[in-house]
Amino acid sequence: MGLPRFLIDAWSWLNYKPVMASTHDGRPHRALAPEIQATWLPDDAVRRLAAYKLLAAYDSNQAGELATYAGNEDASERREYGDPSAFVDTTLAHVIGKSQQIVVPGAEHAKDPEATPDAVAAAHLQQQLRDWAEAELLPLRMQACERKAVLLGDGVYLLAWDPEKGRVRLRTFDPGMYFPVLEDDADPGDYPRRVHLAWEVPEDPKRGIKARLRRVTYELGPIEAATAPTAPDQPGPGPALGPVGSVPQPAAGGDRYDPTTGTVHRVYPWSPGRPSQWTCYLTDAEWQLEDLRHGHTLDDLPLDKATFRTRTDGALLRRLDLRIDFLPLVHISNTIQDGEHFGQSTLAKVMQTLDELAETDTDSARASATTGAPIIALAGSHGEVDRITGRPKPLAVGPGTVYQLADGGRMDVLDTSRQLAELRGRVEEIRDRAAVNARLPAVSLGTVDPSDVPSGYALQLSLGPLDSLVDSMRLARAHKYSLLLKMVQRLHQAGQAEGWPAGAQPPARLVFGPHTPTDRAAVLDEAVKGVSAGVFSLETGIRMLQDAGYPIEDIREEVARLDARREAKTPERDPAEKREEPEPDDETKVGEEKTGAPSGDAPPHRSKAA
Repeated sequence: MGLPRFLIDAWSWLNYKPVMASTHDGRPHRALAPEIQATWLPDDAVRRLAAYKLLAAYDSNQAGELATYAGNEDASERREYGDPSAFVDTTLAHVIGKSQQIVVPGAEHAKDPEATPDAVAAAHLQQQLRDWAEAELLPLRMQACERKAVLLGDGVYLLAWDPEKGRVRLRTFDPGMYFPVLEDDADPGDYPRRVHLAWEVPEDPKRGIKARLRRVTYELGPIEAATAPTAPDQPGPGPALGPVGSVPQPAAGGDRYDPTTGTVHRVYPWSPGRPSQWTCYLTDAEWQLEDLRHGHTLDDLPLDKATFRTRTDGALLRRLDLRIDFLPLVHISNTIQDGEHFGQSTLAKVMQTLDELAETDTDSARASATTGAPIIALAGSHGEVDRITGRPKPLAVGPGTVYQLADGGRMDVLDTSRQLAELRGRVEEIRDRAAVNARLPAVSLGTVDPSDVPSGYALQLSLGPLDSLVDSMRLARAHKYSLLLKMVQRLHQAGQAEGWPAGAQPPARLVFGPHTPTDRAAVLDEAVKGVSAGVFSLETGIRMLQDAGYPIEDIREEVARLDARREAKTPERDPAEKREEPEPDDETKVGEEKTGAPSGDAPPHRSKAA
């Protein structure tokens, strides 16, 4: 009978939108995104892509335009003043902080007099990663990826070795192109073994190019050996062919073939003592949309109709062995995963509040029109008559306009200023409600006058919800960025880059800066008092100043500079002054006790002036 279903999933918070659940099976409206009805698209990705499109419309002030496609004609006059974008940008600024720094534990002890080799190696790796981040513009790419994660709930990084530049390249992808192959019984937090990056390329009639589908696949699988063909006219599946009747051979130099198990083992630079039988394969191909049928899915496209792309060195990208044992992709989730692989947008909990805010802004705009140009009714006036039609001309009210009214005539003005004031108060009420539910206090949005804050302690208490929000979002990202930095190390080792020795490397992590403003003067005063009173050490005081935002790069170097300046300011005493005075004899001590002054000196005389 086509009865509607009550659907609960990761994007059910958008079910109230007509464009999200317009059909009985819960599929979104076709006008939301026509391309999501493509036959190659997995069924479980339809609602996710529709949610991405809807969230992008809110971010670009096009939610009203999108609603018109679902049949809401009044939505074309909807007022949207950028509140969703402001919420996203504010959350992004607090999550990533004012600065981002790569830290390798143990690197701070590399300059100690008795530094261990591990500390020196950690400092070297830390400097290498920081140089790579500066060359690859990591903060800029983080801004692009993290904004997608905050707005859409997900972000994707792709890493690739560039032999020309001699370093790892970092690229961000829209999460709408990310299609992981998740197993049914696998933990959603586990790393998938196969990931597709797929998107449609529109047709170009001028150049005679038809619409195409491009799919880039990264897949983990056993290392394949190059087997020889059984007959000269039957090509073998391996990348290299041996003589007829030969046994399987390793696919590349350095691999070992085990004839008992029929597997190939490889020793990677980052784990020299542990052979592995897994590697990552890359496939990059294109299909014409007209060649795809309803039975073809993204994970099982016909390879006989594919056009495979080639690498810059001419290698065919068809299950190309990348000689790494991991997928060089990092999926950033905006929220902590709880039974779901994908994250949730920051706007998820306040979407209906944002709709109410936009409707109230629309009503306020209409009320302001009647307040600025009020409706006037005249009684007892004789308007000018159009000589052609014989009808009275409409009256125009302007500065200096004078109307002659008959006896008993009057002029009535429709005053809507009270309604406008109420609507403005309603706007502020809804905005505060949205800020509370999104855990973005008004002080973080910049809508609070600093003079209205009674004290710094009250300000700190008001930022409590924001602190918990930032802590949870950073916790969801901590492991992913540590994994990204580990991949950067291993790709440099696989590319045999200079300065990246083989062997296991210490773990690195990305540290975000403070997300709230800091009273630097108060921190400085606290640090000075604490060090002077001996409550904590000089190193701890300098670390407090460093966390507060003072330009201190290395704590130990700063301590060494302070000690050098203190020694330079201390004058050396003359050797003659350092001689000890002779001890006074007993008679001298007795004279001092009686007179109260040293023996042989006159008692001190005090004048009235003194």
